[in-house]
Amino acid sequence: MTESYPASNQPSGATWSYPPPAPPYSGYGPTDPGASDLPGGPAGGSYGPFDPPGPGGPTGPGGPDEPEQPRSRRSRTIVIAAVTAAVVGGGIGAGTVAAFDNSGNTTVVNSLPQNTQTAPSAAKIDGSISAAAAKIQASVVTIDVSSQQAQGNGSGVIIRNDGYIVTNDHVVSVAANGGTMTVLTNDGQQAKATIVGRDTSDDLAVIKVNGLKNLTAATFGKSSNLVVGQTVVAVGAPLGLANTVTSGIVSNTARPVRSGDNDQAVFDAIQTDAAINPGNSGGALADLNGNVVGINAAIATPNTGGLQIPGQDTQSGSIGIGFAIPADEVSRIAAQLISTGKATHAVIGVQVAPQQNSSQTTAGATLNKVDANSPAAKAGLKAADVVTRVNTQRIDDADALIAAIRSHAPGEKVSLTYTRAGQSKTVSVTLGSAAN
Repeated sequence: MTESYPASNQPSGATWSYPPPAPPYSGYGPTDPGASDLPGGPAGGSYGPFDPPGPGGPTGPGGPDEPEQPRSRRSRTIVIAAVTAAVVGGGIGAGTVAAFDNSGNTTVVNSLPQNTQTAPSAAKIDGSISAAAAKIQASVVTIDVSSQQAQGNGSGVIIRNDGYIVTNDHVVSVAANGGTMTVLTNDGQQAKATIVGRDTSDDLAVIKVNGLKNLTAATFGKSSNLVVGQTVVAVGAPLGLANTVTSGIVSNTARPVRSGDNDQAVFDAIQTDAAINPGNSGGALADLNGNVVGINAAIATPNTGGLQIPGQDTQSGSIGIGFAIPADEVSRIAAQLISTGKATHAVIGVQVAPQQNSSQTTAGATLNKVDANSPAAKAGLKAADVVTRVNTQRIDDADALIAAIRSHAPGEKVSLTYTRAGQSKTVSVTLGSAAN
């Protein structure tokens, strides 16, 4: 069953936008940024839901924000609009989509998924940035994408040592329409890549390379164990500068965000102040153990300004507000894409009313319609009910509800708190399933 929902309101003073793929450099930095080596030690750990039966390396998506689908050298502006999609779904987070405008009017896009795989113990936060970087860098690659209409570069994370790589859907979308992708590894190897599966609802994709040796699969930490203030490391190819490491903290663990080429991805993102720029999309956000806790997907930028790099068009730069898709969600979705080429998301079978304006005082997501025989209907929800919480997570608007539901997997049970006629009630809902 599907649900429809409106685009989220953007925070005042800023817009959400993808960091688009970085165009080739001219007179600044390396002429072939994607060719730079990504040094790093072998990945360790035992969390590898993407590994095939028998011997195999652990898996691990995650990384710095990457450039949006290449739009040749021109910027594009994506208007936030109402979108129809599977009802708040498990396995995907709420995300914000933004467009990049070379004129300086940029919008940011990002997305975050959550995984239901069993992960190791909570990530430790007493390691060092240098040790974490040395471990995760070996698993982060640069992805050069080109077509007759566009070209650019993003990042990706090796999740299986037989060539499977997770990245953002907006990084590979150009290649899906007759374009090509070349993957550059940390040790200088390169090979053409093919698309295994795409999930526009999560802004995630899995690609595969063949013939490369000694690939190091990343390991996953459990993103649900992240805490605000925890140190994280972002790795990717911002502005085409491969093997770039930045660090910061987790600023928020469940920020509803929209992302994707047409704003269709909505998820609960990990917000970080680690610098993320165009080209980081699809890269890793890692904890201090070097375990992937998120895949970088978007950044927030002021409505005015942007970053001017010598020899390049004006682009948005980091202002300390970046977003990543949670590793728990990434792991679950990536495993489905490898297995079937498609992904499923949790839904409750409702249509959510758009928030009228950013100044309204009523918090919550108002249900416009509840589908017959849907999970929501079976739990007793009705049109005009206002959902205010999913489990313990506060719901402020429509996108927050969509993101919270998608952060769970189909079949899970969640508690929904809602108000009806001034009375607050809480019910248990078993989440349904919808294909991307």
